[in-house]
Amino acid sequence: MARKRKGRDISGWLVVDKPAGMTSTSVVNKVKWALQAKKAGHAGTLDPEATGVLAVALGEATKTVPYITDALKAYEFCVRLGQATNTDDTEGEVIAQSDLRPDDTAIKAALGAFVGDIMQVPPKYSAVKIDGQRAYKLARDGEDFEVEARPLWVEELVMTGRPDADHVLLEMICGKGGYVRSIARDLGEALGCFGHVAWLRRVWSGPFEARDGLSIEQINEMAHSPDLDACIRPLEEGLADLPMVSATAEGAARLRNGNPGMVIAQGIEYGDECWAAFDGHAVAVGRYKAGELHPSRVFNL
Repeated sequence: MARKRKGRDISGWLVVDKPAGMTSTSVVNKVKWALQAKKAGHAGTLDPEATGVLAVALGEATKTVPYITDALKAYEFCVRLGQATNTDDTEGEVIAQSDLRPDDTAIKAALGAFVGDIMQVPPKYSAVKIDGQRAYKLARDGEDFEVEARPLWVEELVMTGRPDADHVLLEMICGKGGYVRSIARDLGEALGCFGHVAWLRRVWSGPFEARDGLSIEQINEMAHSPDLDACIRPLEEGLADLPMVSATAEGAARLRNGNPGMVIAQGIEYGDECWAAFDGHAVAVGRYKAGELHPSRVFNL
């Protein structure tokens, strides 16, 4: 017999402004403890030294995580020119150096190659799997391996500042699976001077923004109190990038049982993915077909 999970059945999103030096998993565990939540997960890992928005899904909202993971994200970061490291950030060992320092014109000209549909090789110190094992574990064990290039959509990559000859400030908007460390590494190689990430901040992820996020200190202060409950955002915010249809009362009942249900839709094409609402709450996500939603995910709210 399966052991029953302890905790409260609460659903929604808590937006956290993650500090440097904390893993994404640690943030989820902190939120879960502070809210005494039965179930929680995050939408998109941030490196331990990175800061910024980490959206934590609670309860039924965990079913909407893929839609935030797939959404566009924005990053602000600083590239340290003249040095390559084995981790592509400041945590690693310097493995190559150069005295060359490109001027601003050269840097801006090089950025164009990293915009649009590109192929990107994730860092060796990353969570991608190689033959069933995490790349970072193989790297730490001294294994010799290659990481395959993966497609990435980069909507925008712009230079925003040059504090000194060694550093350049950039902003990037990209799709799912983007590694800012790889951008820094590859930009340094393209410029012929090497490079790695000095610091990194995720400004927004889908509908969630870092400026709206709670700090870990605030979460600690409000732990186990109604004040923290009041910060939970609706599950439906995780569906912001999907069109909405309205379920009829009978349709909602059928959808909740996992069956196709009648919905009222405007501007929705046959086969479109969308979500159904009834009485202001999400009922299901699915495909629209001839006046009905065929559910792929059902919410038990």
